Amino acid sequence: MTLNPRQIARYRRQITLGGFGPEGQRKLLDAHVAVVGAGGLGSPALLYLAGAGVGQVTLIDDDVVDLSNLHRQVIHTTDRVGELKGESAREQMLALNPELSVELFTGRLNRDNAVEVLKGAHVVMDGTDNFDTRHVVSAACAELGVPHVWASILGFDAQLTVFWAGHGPVYEDLFPVPPAPGEVPSCAQAGVLGPVVGVVGSAMAMETLKLVTGIGEPLVGQLGYYSSLTGRWEYIPVAGRPETVEKLLAEGPPAQARPIATPGPAAVAEVDEVPDNAVLIDVREPEEYANFRIPGGVNVPLGRIVDGFVPEELREGLVEGQPVVVYCAGGVRSAQAVRALEETGVTGPVSLAGGIDAWLDRQG
Repeated sequence: MTLNPRQIARYRRQITLGGFGPEGQRKLLDAHVAVVGAGGLGSPALLYLAGAGVGQVTLIDDDVVDLSNLHRQVIHTTDRVGELKGESAREQMLALNPELSVELFTGRLNRDNAVEVLKGAHVVMDGTDNFDTRHVVSAACAELGVPHVWASILGFDAQLTVFWAGHGPVYEDLFPVPPAPGEVPSCAQAGVLGPVVGVVGSAMAMETLKLVTGIGEPLVGQLGYYSSLTGRWEYIPVAGRPETVEKLLAEGPPAQARPIATPGPAAVAEVDEVPDNAVLIDVREPEEYANFRIPGGVNVPLGRIVDGFVPEELREGLVEGQPVVVYCAGGVRSAQAVRALEETGVTGPVSLAGGIDAWLDRQG
């Protein structure tokens, strides 16, 4: 394949790099990269893959653009809120480089479809925050024999590496099974700053370009740990075990761990809106409550309610016949609080579906 004048004009700044040249650019144009997730990590990565000239991208995302995510999911714009992330990201990629081929898969990867969806990709980039999907991607990459660029964010810190069955460790060497639901906080719960995912998403794109073109040394067998508050990267050696891959290929992705404690009844009474005269109990932690709250909400952390404490405001609301609404960030802890209250004999409180996140979305 000979580069045409238009391609040379577009890519000449990277073609002039020593050790890259026209051959490196031809490899990019011939490459097929699958990207799982068009969120925080995917946003910078997808734009840099498009800018670099990766010829074919398969983009997998089943979610929609959300206003509260735009501070870090910078490939999307405000006028795209409510639309599919995949459609939004593809439009921005093609606006940057109209010569790409961007294919969308707007379903969720699972054990049954992952190999078929990812087949043909030279590299798979995983920018999801869903543990089950991460294991599904890992198993599919092991079966297909392709490198798996992975990163994750928690608060101010991040991790980055390249998994590659037969060449180094796989995801299950570090994380044998998905954690139990609620064990690890999401970005919505723990918070995240946009530049953190910008740094790491860009680094994921660089690892992908290295793997496609053969330049440099990909992070196979090395876990990069980034602390944004110090600006430092540290690197930790990671060894793979053949038996991990053998088990993964034989059994498929591991099942999600079950909670240590047996939960109460699955369903609790919920409301979608806060009545005007409601008594509001906020069961988040004090630092969450200090950041923002529903007006009138009284902070009683979940742990206190689980220990048997019943706030006076709740008792007064029940006596006076006012509706008592319990809320948290997303509706999980508030449901636990309602169950705990029911176990102590207090009936009547209801959980706010979607928590304060849903309430704030409605204000916007």
